[in-house]
Amino acid sequence: ILVYKLPLLNRREIETMFSLDELKQTQYFQDVREEARQEGRLNKALEAVPRLLALGLSVEQVASALELEVEQVRAIQNGT
Repeated sequence: ILVYKLPLLNRREIETMFSLDELKQTQYFQDVREEARQEGRLNKALEAVPRLLALGLSVEQVASALELEVEQVRAIQNGT
């Protein structure tokens, strides 16, 4: 029920309902935080692709080093 209500509540309303520590203990919060971390890691890796390619690494080497799919690296290489 709470998950469905959260999009309708602003930050202050949520903070009023829970202390920050309580909120951090919820599985929902932990899942969202982990998803954000993974997204951040992916964005950093994608930003590094052009630099590594410019250094002369092959598409396969870049993909391996950054734990990306070869297709992702090729798409960046081709500007798509």
